[in-house]
Amino acid sequence: MVSLNLLAAICLGYVVFLFAVAFAAERAAAAGRTAWLRSPWVYTLSLSIYCTAWTFYGAVGYAARSGLEFLTIYLGPTLVMVGWWWGLNRLVHIGRTQRITSIADLISSRYGKSNLLAAAVTVLAVVGTTPYIALQLQSVTLAVAAFAQTDPAAPAPAAPSVTATWVAVGLAVFTVIFGTRNLDANERHHGVVMAIAVEAVVKLFALLAVGAFVVWGLAGGAGGIVERIQASPELAAWRIDGARWAGLTFLAAAAFLCLPRMFQVMVVELEDERHLRTASWAFPLYVFLISLFVVPIAVVGLEALPAGANPDLFVLTVPLAFGQEALALLAFLGGFSAATSMVIVAAIALSTMVSNHIVMPIWLRLGRGGATVSGDVRHVVLLARRLSIAGVVFLGYLYYRLSGGGAALAAIGLIAFAGIVQVLPAMIGGLFWRGATRMGALAGIAAGFALWLYTLFLPSFGPDVVLPAALMAEGPFGIAWLRPYGLFGIEGLDPLIHSVLWSLSINTVLFLAVSLASFPGPLERLQGAQFVSALGAPGGARSWQGGAVQSEDLMMMAQRILGPAEAQALFRREAARQGLDGYLPEATPEFLDALERELAGSIGAAAAHAMIAQMAGGTEVSVQDLLAVADETAQMMEYSARLEAQQAELTRTARQLRAANEKLTQLSVQKDAFLSQISHELRTPMTSIRAFSEILRDMGEDGAQDGGEDGAQDGAQDGAQDGAAQARYAGIIHDEAIRLTRLLDDLLDLSVLENGQVSLNIRDGTLGDVIDHAVATAAAGGERPALTVRRDPASERVPLSTDLDRLSQVFINLVSNVRKYCEAEAPELTIRTGVAGGWVTVDFIDNGRGIPTDQQELVFEKFARIGEQGAGGAGLGLAICREIMARLGGTIAYLPGQGGAAFRVRLPAAVALAAQ
Repeated sequence: MVSLNLLAAICLGYVVFLFAVAFAAERAAAAGRTAWLRSPWVYTLSLSIYCTAWTFYGAVGYAARSGLEFLTIYLGPTLVMVGWWWGLNRLVHIGRTQRITSIADLISSRYGKSNLLAAAVTVLAVVGTTPYIALQLQSVTLAVAAFAQTDPAAPAPAAPSVTATWVAVGLAVFTVIFGTRNLDANERHHGVVMAIAVEAVVKLFALLAVGAFVVWGLAGGAGGIVERIQASPELAAWRIDGARWAGLTFLAAAAFLCLPRMFQVMVVELEDERHLRTASWAFPLYVFLISLFVVPIAVVGLEALPAGANPDLFVLTVPLAFGQEALALLAFLGGFSAATSMVIVAAIALSTMVSNHIVMPIWLRLGRGGATVSGDVRHVVLLARRLSIAGVVFLGYLYYRLSGGGAALAAIGLIAFAGIVQVLPAMIGGLFWRGATRMGALAGIAAGFALWLYTLFLPSFGPDVVLPAALMAEGPFGIAWLRPYGLFGIEGLDPLIHSVLWSLSINTVLFLAVSLASFPGPLERLQGAQFVSALGAPGGARSWQGGAVQSEDLMMMAQRILGPAEAQALFRREAARQGLDGYLPEATPEFLDALERELAGSIGAAAAHAMIAQMAGGTEVSVQDLLAVADETAQMMEYSARLEAQQAELTRTARQLRAANEKLTQLSVQKDAFLSQISHELRTPMTSIRAFSEILRDMGEDGAQDGGEDGAQDGAQDGAQDGAAQARYAGIIHDEAIRLTRLLDDLLDLSVLENGQVSLNIRDGTLGDVIDHAVATAAAGGERPALTVRRDPASERVPLSTDLDRLSQVFINLVSNVRKYCEAEAPELTIRTGVAGGWVTVDFIDNGRGIPTDQQELVFEKFARIGEQGAGGAGLGLAICREIMARLGGTIAYLPGQGGAAFRVRLPAAVALAAQ
């Protein structure tokens, strides 16, 4: 006998096992070992999320009640994978190229990145998925109740609600841990996907094991089970209703495309589009295997178990009735896997939709779009997703409690299917019809959703729970043709078919009619062209004007969403692609489009478009004329797009040439200023040396004469005075000589470094010691206010094997520059170190005004002197630093967007860790 305590221990152990699998997958992905995680078989198994507890338990109950009608639930997805593979390929391609994060994001992006439409789809998805989550909780509680009947020590009626509560809490915790580790939805949830793949194997193996036991253990083989099926009295009552079969097959196929959890694993989690080819035959095979023994289990359960036994539990109760407790435990784990995997993925998908399309727009409307702390948007989105996961699971639990958990599992699943498919007309129309509009999609979805609520969802709670019994029986205000189950006077239809017929029909009609009657905006037409011609057409016309926004402002916005490291890496890559040095690329239309797609992976297409529109003033390219021509002929659209691209390229090249010419002009002016400065710098100490040398010579002669004329005593006194004066003058000569020597040393140092003649003195040390030496050396002396240096010694314990003196020279120069040029009343310098991405980085950030944007590219040039702040110098320090870092295999760059002046020194981690 299996006690409930043993069952709870097994469940806990299984959950710990799933945690271990998920952690192992996450660690492998973080270490770059993703070959096995990116297998097409893992992707195919993840699609088995379609086969939930409804499939595992409910299919047998469905077969026992309605015969072979359960096959429609499997037939729909199979027809989609096999017969509509080309459409899936288009959907997947669009999702990856547009960085789509959810089904709501897809609809929103297609129709002009409308957040109102995305919010409507999100609400529909949350409400439509709620019954399905309740179904999973109900399946687990029913399974536990089946075991409780064999355990005399089990608590009575409160047990099901307690079980549902603990399952809901556990699923929410697991999903929060592994579903919100990354903000970018296009960064795959490797841990979750691998756990789902493992659960797919467990539930398939469990169902096959129960089926094999029923056929070969109870029925005596394939022949015996065929005879039992033919002799079953219930089989005679099974009838095939062609219209219902067609309706349910269509409903299952549509739900396979529209379910948020299916879109998550099929599009968002897809690593390689080629994996879809494998899944097109492997997933139907999986579905065939998991449905293979449904009818045998149903027939044997009806024959062997007492009348009135719940057929939804035959997978469990048949093994228990014949004393196969181990097999029953395996079946329980299979059903548990089917239920938990669905809730986890659905919660991840819905939380992404809620945070991107409801929370973020509200947050932006509250006026929080200005510059603030790096990563603050990231924290808001992650918190919103975690709270959304808990909220989604709670709604499922609430539906379970309100509905009483008494409906058949298959019935609850079909209710959810009918709600989710209301996005189908807008989705399919958007993929293939360029004339579809946002208003048409919104009208269709709103009408279909309202009709589904009225005709199926709200009545599913039962009379007098949400809808009054009188309204359900007589209609609102006694109008009989408005009854939920007899809308517009249509009587006698199955409630499910009745609801699907009216909701989808009116949805589609309104979508088509309003789309034809309304005119899409420019952005809608652009997106429509890109979606409809997704496979094979050139990139669509760009939606942004370059030059309308400063790259530094874009950097600050990107850091708030992506985090500093990710944003700076993105901007550095784009700058390198444009052939520019440093961190700031030009704000070209191509870069704005790429940045929008990158942000869309974190906060959704609509929110990303809104944020860039705020930065760029919402300016869009006027494309109505271009698209009017494109509507007449695709060839003219392609030709126009190419001309526009060429013109943009010429404009950008001309702008770069002007910038280069201005830079050369500035360098020429600075060179002339340097020659004047250096002549002054050299003339002044040389004049002093000459003058004081003459004075010393004259004083020596006069002292000798006076000593001879005035006597020994007076001569001695005058000699002492002359000696003091000579010491003072000698000190002046010494200081000026040092000043001249330092200048000449800098010139010689730069010449040697540029010519590659430097010899490095490689020694072992630590980064902290080098910084200590630099700070102590640079901070000594000076009349300016004391410099406050903020450091984290713990992060500076990085071993180095490099030329420590040269590296210290770089650090001294950077600290000295802060002392000289930081105009803050209380100068502060923050030194921040880190090891990431194969590099050791050291950031020097002060609290001053920073360097103007138009002069940031000049700071590392020879003879460049930014500003005139009275600190002197010939403008060689940073040029020498750049040459030193190049010889050490690293870089030094100005770091924009940090408030004050900021410089980043980078060394390869291989060099930095060579001492180990």
